[in-house]
Amino acid sequence: MKMLNRVLSSTGLLAVLGLTGCATCGLDPQVGQTTDSVRTRLGAPTETWPHADGSQRWTYWFGAYARQACMVDFDAQGRMQKAENVLDEAHFLQVRPGMTQDQLRELLGPPSWTWQVHYHHQTVWSYRYDNPFCQVFHVGLTPEGIVEDSAHGLDPVCDHDDRP
Repeated sequence: MKMLNRVLSSTGLLAVLGLTGCATCGLDPQVGQTTDSVRTRLGAPTETWPHADGSQRWTYWFGAYARQACMVDFDAQGRMQKAENVLDEAHFLQVRPGMTQDQLRELLGPPSWTWQVHYHHQTVWSYRYDNPFCQVFHVGLTPEGIVEDSAHGLDPVCDHDDRP
């Protein structure tokens, strides 16, 4: 039993260490990163979000099955302010009913996949993310593109034992 606890503790520690390496997406905002240097290092972003004040947010997908979405924020002069992986519990807690799909997409990036719940007239956006339980995060959107609800579920790519 002690050996199992030690293995589980080590595995958990490795998982946390692995995730913290992506917390800033391999970018250091303290070294004067600019839009040009980030584009040179990471390539063209998956999406860009320009803001009225001239600042902008760029989205990059990383990892197996795109389980990490890096959001890089720049000020109006094109200097990086922050870079972080947003596919985590802290960001999922920011998803609120009433958000628009554009607000959701800017917060979490594009979904891993979408599907329909016809009896409830919802489009569900599902997000894969790094976690030890092989879960995904689902967000239900109304036909008008408004967040209605959210929940965690099992990732269909994982081998789940359905026996009672």
